[in-house]
Formats: sequence, C-alpha cells, structure tokens
Amino acid sequence: MSIVTRLAARGDGATDDGRFVALTAPGDGVAEDGTITPGPHHATPPCRHYPKCGGCQLQHVDDETFADFLVDRVAGALRAQGLALPEIRAPHLSPPRTRRRAALRAERIGHRVVLGFNEEASHRIVDLAECHVLAPDLFALVAPLRALLGTMLDRKKSAEIRLTRADQGIDVLLSGVTADGLQASEAITDFAQAHGLARLALDDGYGPQSRWEPDAATVTLGGVAVPLPHNAFLQATPDGEAALVESVLEIVGDAATVADLFAGLGTFALPLSAGAKVLAGEGARDPMLALKSAAARAGRAVVADHRDLFRRPYTTKEVSRFDAVVLDPPRAGAKEQVAELATADVSRLAYVSCNPATFARDVATLAAGGWRLEWVRPIGQFRWSTHVELVAALVR
Repeated sequence: MSIVTRLAARGDGATDDGRFVALTAPGDGVAEDGTITPGPHHATPPCRHYPKCGGCQLQHVDDETFADFLVDRVAGALRAQGLALPEIRAPHLSPPRTRRRAALRAERIGHRVVLGFNEEASHRIVDLAECHVLAPDLFALVAPLRALLGTMLDRKKSAEIRLTRADQGIDVLLSGVTADGLQASEAITDFAQAHGLARLALDDGYGPQSRWEPDAATVTLGGVAVPLPHNAFLQATPDGEAALVESVLEIVGDAATVADLFAGLGTFALPLSAGAKVLAGEGARDPMLALKSAAARAGRAVVADHRDLFRRPYTTKEVSRFDAVVLDPPRAGAKEQVAELATADVSRLAYVSCNPATFARDVATLAAGGWRLEWVRPIGQFRWSTHVELVAALVR
C-alpha cells in the first residue's frame, strides 16, 4: 500500500510511489486496486454535492492540510523560478459560508430550471440544494431565483447569475435573459421588493441595465461608501479582504505617498488614504470613476488615474516619486509594470496576487533588479478550492 504524502497543485493526492489519486489526503493509504484507507487528515465532506460540484475541490481534507496546501503552492511557484524561500506566514482561511459574491449558471431542462455551479471540468450544472461556501443571504436567493427564471428562460436556454453583497443588500445581475412587457417588468419589481435587493439588473447582450435600484448601490471600503458598478470586482470574503488590507498596511507602514496600481474600487487605496497621499492607477473605467467620486466626497487624498498598466505602465521615473507601491494585478500578473518597478527608487512594495505562478515570475524580475522578498502570507478566501491568493512584502 502506498501513502499519500502531499496534495498536488490541482488537489490530487501525490503518493510516495509517484501516483496521483483524486480525493485523497496526506496520510491516506492507497492500495494497488485504488482502494483508499482514510488517514488522520481525511475529513468528511459537509456538502451533499461534493465532489460533483466544481465549486469546491478540497472538502475531503482538514484545515491543517488545506493551510499546508496553500503554503506549498506558494513555495512551489517560488522554487520553480529559482528563488530562495522567504518567511511564509501562517495562511488566513476564510470560514465556511462567508463568500459574498458568486457567479452561478441556470438552464431550463424540460419543465424545470437548474441553478448552481458547474460540475468539475464540465458545462453541466449542479442544481444547488445546499452550499457551504456561499454566505447564507446569498444562498437564500437560489430557490427564489430558480422560480423567477422559470418564468423567463426558454427551453434549453441558459443564464448567468452574479450575486454580490452591497451595503444596501444583495446586488443581482442576470445575463442571457430578457423581461419584455408589463407582466415581466412587474415580476422583476415584485421579486426585488420581496427579497429586499439592493439592485436587480438584466444584461440581454447589450450591457447591464438596472431594473430595480431604490438607492444607489454602494460597497464600503476603508470606511468610504463607493458606488458599485455592475460586474465590479470585490474580494471574495469580508474577512479575506480585512486580512489583505491588514498585511498591506503593515508593509506600507508610515509611507507618506503610495502608488496603488491596479487599484480597482479602492480596496487598498481608501484604507491607505487615511494616513497617506495615494495615486490609484486603474485601467477599467467604471471602477476608476467610482473610486474617484467616492474619494472626493469623503475628502480623501486619492488621485484616481485611468491608465492601462499593461500597455502604458508607470515608468521607473514616475514610480520613484513614491515612498511605497501596492501592486494588485489580475491573474496574468504585472510583467510590464514590474519591469519598470525593478529598478525604481522605492523602498517598499506590497504585492497582492491571485496566481502564485505569475507572482513568482514577477518576483524573479524584481529580485534581479535588487528587491528582496521578505515574507509572504497566503490567503484562503476560496474555501476548499485550489485557488490561492497571497500578499507579499518586498524591500530594497
């Protein structure tokens, strides 16, 4: 019998004899015929849909193993770039049922509508009867939305549902559906009122259109209410966001001027602006305008700059004017911007990433320019998922 020693990047257990076995945990025994003998780190999955549902890949492991998996993903990415490992701090793990945003799919099959996440590596939809990652207020809308879409979806038609918790309630965006005519419009309004929604919008292929929004939808970041654009990016959980912000503030320290690059709605720019002057560079127009207006109303020292940091990164000379830089790029990383930062005269850099591989690639570029990776903190916002986020401190 072989023994599982670790989890590989996709969540499969790697055994001591070189096999990869799905749904195993470190310490499990695997017989030649594939029979699994659970070990001390094998947990009982809490959800009836696991492992069919693609929303989770690691419900069968305990928290200790999940935390080790996050650390291993970061360490492995750094080693692959030939980098010495820094201090890797204990990961932050978001509790179950705390996800405040989600993208679900719905499809009419015969006389019923199925609604949920896709199956793993499939376009088939798992019709959710329970969910252990979504916050209760989001999951409470699943059944009512299934009933609403039953009146709106044609046979074999599908829709995408985006749920986001705003300050005023849940923001719902339905894509791939229409609501023409008085009866359909009244049904939309009645649904939004009955469930206390912050906003309900439809996207029939020409962009989101709000059909219900009694008060302007906002999300509070750093104590400032920011207008919430449709499809806006937010950190997945409030506690995960707080852990990231806490780490970024630690890295930036008492810097008087900070450049926040890929700033989005101001997740970091607004908390930083409580004690520093902040340049917020962002390529997406709607988040940039939302941040600009919110900072102005709150009297925060934030200059919001609409700038594509892939095509036109801030130059070495431009970023050298700042005491510290925060970098929070998408999964592709920040190759072009990092090339300018590598030789910039900046003493502190906080790098927030959702992709250990591109993070490690960018750190290798920075290290060649004289930066030192001081520490990394993995963040497990996507509970029981192989998706890894992190925040890292780099210094000159």
